[in-house]
Amino acid sequence: MNTVLQLADVEVSFGGIHALRGVSLTVEKGEQLCVIGPSGSGKSTLLGLMNGRLLAHTGSVHVFGQDVAALTARKLRRVRSELAWVPQNLGLVPNLRVLQNVLCGRAGRVGFFGLLRRMALTSMNEAEEVRALLERLGIPEKLYERTDTLSGGQQQRVAIARALYQEPAAILADEPVASVDPGRARSLLQLLTTLAKEEGITLMMSLHHVELAREFFPRLVGLQAGKVIFDQPASETSEEELRELYAVGEE
Repeated sequence: MNTVLQLADVEVSFGGIHALRGVSLTVEKGEQLCVIGPSGSGKSTLLGLMNGRLLAHTGSVHVFGQDVAALTARKLRRVRSELAWVPQNLGLVPNLRVLQNVLCGRAGRVGFFGLLRRMALTSMNEAEEVRALLERLGIPEKLYERTDTLSGGQQQRVAIARALYQEPAAILADEPVASVDPGRARSLLQLLTTLAKEEGITLMMSLHHVELAREFFPRLVGLQAGKVIFDQPASETSEEELRELYAVGEE
């Protein structure tokens, strides 16, 4: 099946406030797309729906052809094991070593006790596999260092390594470069988009930096007040469309 993610006429509300309204979206295998829009437009909610962390109030969400709302807890865990999640705060455990944080990428596959075993008795093969990933990301020497001693950019590379170690079909990343300067953000996005393409991994990301979104992603989805304003190639997205997208609340 080539369709990885599909939303059909989805609505989500929190306390009477509409986070998403009538959103329909399809993401095919191997696609790279970026969701952009002003703060509060629903970007994080959209990504949360796609990895099963949130449920739609109306409409449907299908992942790998399966209706997320109809899945048992066990089947949902299995589906989510195919979706690597990179939150804005990266979701790393600060006092664990880099090796252990990356090993967490397969928690959904090996289970809680399997993960504990790997952390306590990491095999040479597992350690080498993680080191090889860190080599590709430019930080192999950080393998045994505590994660909270690393710089922000290095921690983001650890989060990417954890996502890749999961061997996912898709990576969902919510503002993963929000805390670094544009130069470092560009370097990390170049790295992540290249690695995803090489591995055939579907990549869906939300970004605050519009120019970076246009530079690295062939498809842009513009959200405004919970609605999809446009869904089109980045090369066809005009400056006027972008101004209108971010004009919410302006007089």
